[in-house]
Amino acid sequence: MNKKLTVISLFSGAGGLDLGFKQAGFNLIWANDFDKDAVETYKENIGKECVLGDITKIPSSEIPNADVMIGGFPCQGFSMANTKRHELDERNSLYLEYVRILKAKQPKVFVAENVKGILSLGKGEIIKAIIQDFSDAGYSVEYKLLNAADYGVPQTRQRVIIVGIRKDLDIQFEFPKQTHSKNGNDGLKRWVSIKEAISHLPDPDGENADSVPNNEYSQYKVITRDFTGHRKTSADLPSPTILARGNGGGGVVAIPHYKNNRRMTVRESAAIQTFPDNFTFKGTRGSCYRQVGNAVPVLLSYKIGKAIYHDLNK
Repeated sequence: MNKKLTVISLFSGAGGLDLGFKQAGFNLIWANDFDKDAVETYKENIGKECVLGDITKIPSSEIPNADVMIGGFPCQGFSMANTKRHELDERNSLYLEYVRILKAKQPKVFVAENVKGILSLGKGEIIKAIIQDFSDAGYSVEYKLLNAADYGVPQTRQRVIIVGIRKDLDIQFEFPKQTHSKNGNDGLKRWVSIKEAISHLPDPDGENADSVPNNEYSQYKVITRDFTGHRKTSADLPSPTILARGNGGGGVVAIPHYKNNRRMTVRESAAIQTFPDNFTFKGTRGSCYRQVGNAVPVLLSYKIGKAIYHDLNK
């Protein structure tokens, strides 16, 4: 019988990465974020193990040992201009917290998620330095740019996934195989469209609007310029990337609905991130949109988690 493998999570947010690992069979024993709403969301839907707090002030002794450590460390501090080592060290304290806890806890495996842009920062020197840090911490590291749409997520979201296996373990990690493609060629399924992902949800203006949580939308103008590359959403294609950032005027960028002249609700956005329909987001509507946009798609996380679960149970 497979043993229950344990996970600790840093920068957990609302828990997209965590939920995927939970669905893959892992036992989540500790998580952390400094966003109060995200922690409330996590506790409501996933488990009470999420701790609200600043990771820079949490000693590693307060974090339990686990088989796997997961988390997407923020990359805002990495410098584009100066690729010297001190630049990496001084500017990205949250990345260094990830390394600190990895060194202290020495899980069998770690998974880190980041934006596509991390590959080109400093002409590729930043990612090299990061991989070297992880190697120095005792890990054999693989990384790959994955498009979530290639794994059944109804969204063309490209993210870098970094997986490290502790060097004393005889495990050769392989990323999960692509299951979908744009045209469904080579024995793969066709990308999942927005329509397939959200058409089952009740219209937020209809009488059954309240049958699912977070199904309201604001009347603000739909903002597409600069954030979705002037693209309109198409019913038959995946969504553009769901974003977490604001629009500069205090509002939140939301993807336009493929049919109705409005922005997608938090619920619809969450469905595109493959959260279950009963997953309830806490906080203001703007906070909920941000939590959704910051998340790793649950289905992509599940597939990565399954591959790791299989390797650790061989």
